[in-house]
Amino acid sequence: MTSEPPTTLPGQGAILLIDKAEGWTSHDVVARARRALGTRRVGHAGTLDPMATGLLVLGAGPATRLLTHLVGLDKTYTATIRLGIATVTDDREGEPVSTATPGAVAELAADPARLAVAVGELTGDIEQAPSAVSAIKVDGRRAYERVRSGEQVELKKRPVTIHAFEIGEPRLAASDGGEPVIDVDATVRCSTGTYVRALARDLGAALGVGGHLTALRRTEVGPFGVDDAESMERLVEVGAIPTIAPADAATSVFPELRLTEQQAVDLGHGKRLELGPGARPVGGLAAAVAPDGRLVGLVEVEGGRTRVVTNFPAPEPGSGGEGSRA
Repeated sequence: MTSEPPTTLPGQGAILLIDKAEGWTSHDVVARARRALGTRRVGHAGTLDPMATGLLVLGAGPATRLLTHLVGLDKTYTATIRLGIATVTDDREGEPVSTATPGAVAELAADPARLAVAVGELTGDIEQAPSAVSAIKVDGRRAYERVRSGEQVELKKRPVTIHAFEIGEPRLAASDGGEPVIDVDATVRCSTGTYVRALARDLGAALGVGGHLTALRRTEVGPFGVDDAESMERLVEVGAIPTIAPADAATSVFPELRLTEQQAVDLGHGKRLELGPGARPVGGLAAAVAPDGRLVGLVEVEGGRTRVVTNFPAPEPGSGGEGSRA
């Protein structure tokens, strides 16, 4: 799927997988990729907090058109949840707002079945209130801006799906302040829009001891895995990153619709294709691919006819891309 780093961005752009380091914002990574690829047209398919590490999916050039369709993919995280302390940010970077008594922590540690039950109740289709320090806007201002200015912010619950919430053996530990706590490693596979910090908060609340995240790493976005991602060191120091062609990225997510030369031309001009009764795939999106392997567009097929949802320009003859690397 990946190829050696080109000296210029391919004509249809590219998808890039980056293993974000702790301390970097998603915008920092985008800015560095812009320099590496020599184009301003770079975006990402779902932000990661500075504390979090792991997979950040970027799009560059015309391939940014794919990002809208990748944002909604399911995601998988590994995390460490600390039970016994709740914080204002629901993670280790926030000030504590409550601390459980040593007796409450000891009681929970002696009854791990309680933890298993609470995890089960937070699995499946649930209603979740996003973290108060999220980027969601409240009356035109980001929620985290309101929290930092001292306001109390309560966001409305929204439906999310926790496909899997698996935990390891809970272990007794001590906080930086010496308070007894319980640390639990977890793997969470969830729908888009899920806040793992909020999951830690809600787990602690359900157990009556409070909870927050001490570590978070995104390992998967749909079919893309962090094991295939490039390190931040390569992005920063080398400034060259292997890329995924838009067609390869699209067909890893959506069914492939292979076109003839003429169909590729017609679809590129916005025409609807008559594929005939029983044409597959039916409903949903399909990646329409030309005989030369380029992505022509994302289409829906209904009643044997195509409807273009997102089109992709054909690279100009002789064009090497959008510009040289910085």
